[in-house]
Amino acid sequence: MTARRRFRDRIRIGPVEVATSYDGRGRDTHTAACTAPRCGFSADYSSRAAAELAARSHRCKA
Repeated sequence: MTARRRFRDRIRIGPVEVATSYDGRGRDTHTAACTAPRCGFSADYSSRAAAELAARSHRCKA
């Protein structure tokens, strides 16, 4: 069973959304996820800068 995340500081860079949430241990984690249909890209990063860089450089394969 996965825990439900509460995202904050959400921004959108093209089709990718970047948001911040807490992991299970109370630390900040940053997520970048593509919202394009059939893309499936999402990843967690330890820094906000890394998540935003991934969002800026993402290219959808779909």
